[in-house]
Amino acid sequence: MPLQATEWKRVAKDFEDRWNFPHCLGAMDGKHIRIICPPNSGTQYFNYKQFFSIVLFAVTDARYNFLYVHAGVQGRISDGGVFRHTAFGQALLNQNLDIPHCEPLPGREVSTPYVFLANDAFPLTENICKPYTVDLNIGSPKRVCNYRISRARRIVENSFGILASIFRILHTTINVEMKDVQNIVVACAYLHNFLRRNTRGKALYSPPGTFDREDIDLGTMIHGSWQADGERLTDLRVLGRNSTMRAKAIRDEFIHYFMTERGRVAWQDKYLGNP
Repeated sequence: MPLQATEWKRVAKDFEDRWNFPHCLGAMDGKHIRIICPPNSGTQYFNYKQFFSIVLFAVTDARYNFLYVHAGVQGRISDGGVFRHTAFGQALLNQNLDIPHCEPLPGREVSTPYVFLANDAFPLTENICKPYTVDLNIGSPKRVCNYRISRARRIVENSFGILASIFRILHTTINVEMKDVQNIVVACAYLHNFLRRNTRGKALYSPPGTFDREDIDLGTMIHGSWQADGERLTDLRVLGRNSTMRAKAIRDEFIHYFMTERGRVAWQDKYLGNP
């Protein structure tokens, strides 16, 4: 994981260059990993899908690599609780993560924080940006913003997808001691990064067509080959939550940027997918 603001800025520059999303420090998500109920644990690991699990939480960069992984939060912990139980989440919420200071988006004047992209399983905060849930008519600014957020956030979904499609143990019920479960899951993530960054391994591990891509003429997404795998890791539970006016204003500033000549992409109005 980057340790200094200059390193985080390189991650953000990569997101801006590759996915047209400035001020993005990473995409984050969590998935449930099935386990055998640990001795004397009661229902601590029993999740909303009615099986025992730990959560694999991860943050990815713009190239499908994991910047941070944590495995071990009990499956019964709520969505926001998972985030707060990781060292990354605590550091971000306590402002101890050395991320860049606020500055305007390109061509804008409003000072705007750098953010991590998430889905609705996570809170909307000053440094966590997620899609809107209202006013989602095709062509509306919020619909466009959702598309731009989802387009960049899809990196983490694809990273989890290829990880689980290759390391099949993640689709089983892992029956070893808890510390070994955690080591196995984290080792899979490290191997993922190694294979993604190794020239020869990358060609075999994730050849062209592996990840989701766009048909910009039709405004649709073409599924990557990992989605042919019928098995998927279980998502975190989505719960309603309130957000501060400051967090909402920051997300609104991204809307304004995406609707400007400097910030828009030519095909964003064609997007026909789910809101």
